[in-house]
Amino acid sequence: MPALVAIRFTADVTAKFEQRIKAGKAPKQVITAIMRKLINLTDALLTKGRKWQTRVA
Repeated sequence: MPALVAIRFTADVTAKFEQRIKAGKAPKQVITAIMRKLINLTDALLTKGRKWQTRVA
């Protein structure tokens, strides 16, 4: 579920989702890739002791 929320409300993740859908990937496959990306991002933030910073467009 966090992947779906990220796809809806985070501009970077939404752009990546739309890019992969246009490339012909199946929606479930793209959601799984987004989940993996979020796990890697979370691990990196926790390892370095940083907080999430939203980019301002």
